[in-house]
Amino acid sequence: MKITRGHEVEFDEFSRACDLVEGYFGETIDDVALHAPVSRRQLIAVLARAQLTGRQLAIDGLAEQGAVVYQSSDETLLWLDGGFWTDMRGLHHLDPDEGRAAREVHRRLIEVIDGDVPYYNRERDPFVLIERFYPYD
Repeated sequence: MKITRGHEVEFDEFSRACDLVEGYFGETIDDVALHAPVSRRQLIAVLARAQLTGRQLAIDGLAEQGAVVYQSSDETLLWLDGGFWTDMRGLHHLDPDEGRAAREVHRRLIEVIDGDVPYYNRERDPFVLIERFYPYD
């Protein structure tokens, strides 16, 4: 399955990524999908694509492109500079509503950990890199 122009994954890897984001973000997906013009399934697929791309970017030093809010063996929460979600929309041919909904899921989770978004982070993009590679670990 082609994720981006230069990045392909097996369908079962994409399916595992969907299960992973659904299990990790849980009710936040439901809350955002309820008020966004995207379906729950659509949002899960967008979040899975972002995770797969984020994993690849992590190899190239994703954490160096912003500020790490929290890090554990299960996840890394970041405020990124450089238009991460704009890049995701372009890479994955997402419509603006899909990108905004996915960004909102990540923002809500980071705000639970980090508190309200301070003024200097409003222009930064929230991203949660789930470090567990399999939802069944």
